[in-house]
Amino acid sequence: MTRTVMAVLGVLLALYVVFGLVLPALFGLLKFVLVLAVVALAVVAVVTVVSRLSK
Repeated sequence: MTRTVMAVLGVLLALYVVFGLVLPALFGLLKFVLVLAVVALAVVAVVTVVSRLSK
């Protein structure tokens, strides 16, 4: 009986860790990378436009 209760508590704790800590961290990292990619795209676009206008 104790083994079953501990297994259920372990599963609940694992689900809490995955859905409470890991997934929000991954989504936060994904948002950071997306913002970084947009900034990099803007920099590349500005450099390209400036280099074409200077010729």
